[in-house]
Amino acid sequence: MKKIALVLITFCFLSCGASKTVRQSKKTIKGDWTLTSIKSSAIGGLKITLLNDAEKACFENSTWQFIPNNNTGTYTLFGMNCSSDKRFFVFTIDEINEDNGLYNFLLKPTNKKGKSETNAGFRLELTSLSETAMQWQQMVTLDGKPITITMNFIKL
Repeated sequence: MKKIALVLITFCFLSCGASKTVRQSKKTIKGDWTLTSIKSSAIGGLKITLLNDAEKACFENSTWQFIPNNNTGTYTLFGMNCSSDKRFFVFTIDEINEDNGLYNFLLKPTNKKGKSETNAGFRLELTSLSETAMQWQQMVTLDGKPITITMNFIKL
């Protein structure tokens, strides 16, 4: 009887956990990345501030580290007139549709101890992830019209 109960409890934990695809995504995302380019679907040169932190130019060539075993990470901005202090965040990857590989990526800025002052985060779409490259997209509204911001990363 104890063996059956143990098997059922184990099955419940496994079935309630992250999908195999999300677990694989966490393994793939682990490590150091560089945000190489940021593009928007809007016409013209927009002044874009990302993650309520800094302008687009500061994020280009920024370095990112993802630690999936505790869903934390850091990033450091790059560029003149950009604060190069290390920023901390927590993240989650949620599968939307395994068939077409769509994932939500939630990134929440925190302090060094993992605490968020506002408990607010940013929902992005993880549109592409491989051993060497990653792409995020975020839909925002500008003057009542949707625009897409695309962020491309390479793994170091």
